[in-house]
Amino acid sequence: MGKFIEEFYYGNIDPQARSTKQNKAVQKQMEVLMLNEDFLTEALSSENKKKFLDFVNAWGVINGESNLDSFMMGFRLGANFTYDTFFATDTPFQDLLKE
Repeated sequence: MGKFIEEFYYGNIDPQARSTKQNKAVQKQMEVLMLNEDFLTEALSSENKKKFLDFVNAWGVINGESNLDSFMMGFRLGANFTYDTFFATDTPFQDLLKE
C-alpha cells in the first residue's frame, strides 16, 4: 500500500475511465516534435544518430520521472488540505461564544 500514488499514476488503479479533450496547441507541438525527430533520425550519421536517440530517450526518462514527482506532490498537497480541513482546529482568533 506504500506505493498507492505511484500505482495510480501508472494506471494500475483506475477509479473512473474518462477521456479528455485534447489541447490543439499541444497536439501541434507534438507533431513538430515528431516530425523533427523523424527528420533528424533520418538525416544524422550513425554515431550522431545514436547520440541524438540517447538524448531523446534520456529526456523521456527525466520527463516521466518529473511528471511522476509532480503527480505525487499534488496528491500530498491535497491530502494536507484534507487533513487540515477535518482535523486541525488551530485558528488565529478565539471563539468568544465557546465556554
